[in-house]
Amino acid sequence: MNAKILRISDNVLVPAIISRGITVHLPSLTEGWQFNFRGNTRREALETYILTTDDNSDEIQGCLSFKMNHKVEPYMAYIEIAPHNKGKTRRYDDVAGCLIAYACRLSFINGKGDYKGWLAFDVLEETAADSIKLMALYSKKYGALKFGETTMVIPPNEAKKLIDQFLNR
Repeated sequence: MNAKILRISDNVLVPAIISRGITVHLPSLTEGWQFNFRGNTRREALETYILTTDDNSDEIQGCLSFKMNHKVEPYMAYIEIAPHNKGKTRRYDDVAGCLIAYACRLSFINGKGDYKGWLAFDVLEETAADSIKLMALYSKKYGALKFGETTMVIPPNEAKKLIDQFLNR
């Protein structure tokens, strides 16, 4: 799937690709990532997707792991932007937005019955304060709603907005 992410150095949208991370070396904790995408994908039987730029398909800008809970409910298991895209010295912006929008797209394709178009995920940070901060960001930036203690959902109307904003630009 084609996407565009914002290159911070010159404020230009650059072409990017979201693809299934089957034949690539998925990132892990030893490479500075928070999640072990390589191990989690094998252990939990997840579909993992990577976002790379058109001009450098070897450097992963972000990762997303997706699965279907109980074969009906779309679930975003893990999402992370690359370490070099965090903080004040980040190279690209909108990586997370593109990946979340892609997970939303998958929720329309794979969701069954009442779950079609809904994307569920859990926010499990090390501290409660960090979880609250991240949940607030997901609510404000991506239209997610809190559902229970740690679970959030992006409803279909917000999912469509994210797809338009991040994938159809």
